Amino acid sequence: MTDLLVLHTLRCLGFTDPARVADAAALTEADAESRLIDLAVEGLVTRTPGPFGGWGLTEAGKSEDARLVAAELAAAGTRDAVTGAFERFLVLNPELLDLCTAWHMRPVHGVTEVNDHTDAGYDARVLARFADLDRRAADVCADLGTALPRFARYRERLTAALARATAGELEHLADTTTSYHNVWFQLHEDLLVTLGIPR
Repeated sequence: MTDLLVLHTLRCLGFTDPARVADAAALTEADAESRLIDLAVEGLVTRTPGPFGGWGLTEAGKSEDARLVAAELAAAGTRDAVTGAFERFLVLNPELLDLCTAWHMRPVHGVTEVNDHTDAGYDARVLARFADLDRRAADVCADLGTALPRFARYRERLTAALARATAGELEHLADTTTSYHNVWFQLHEDLLVTLGIPR
């Protein structure tokens, strides 16, 4: 199961570091790094050095991830449940994108400008809309976690990101690698890959 979690996390994140893999897969950073090294020996992942580098899948790793994910879904017998949840996710997705735009841009005297977050009332209204979306997304995430337990981690990560943003760490809404928007994007990618749907 660890192989699937690590490979699939890289598939959904792209090139990244062990800390992000550990966070997304609910592993310790030491365990994530150890497994990445083992997978590199097997030719399934590779590490690119440098400030813009990181760990990523090889072509063999992408094929192995696809095989493991398909086998997991077949063994669980929950394709219909995951498909149904994905369809409900797609209904929410445009709203999430609109909210991210509203978070980054705001109307000022009839002109749309970059949101500098000096208007606390405006930010509070957008945060409230995020919270409303999150309440509706919770049911989708719950159904996904029931269908395939590895999906349960997304609910935890979305909740954590929204809680940090609500507590004043505004970057956790749409501006960090662990932001609500970033986790949502990874969930979208995961659903596409799990169901074998090309982007």
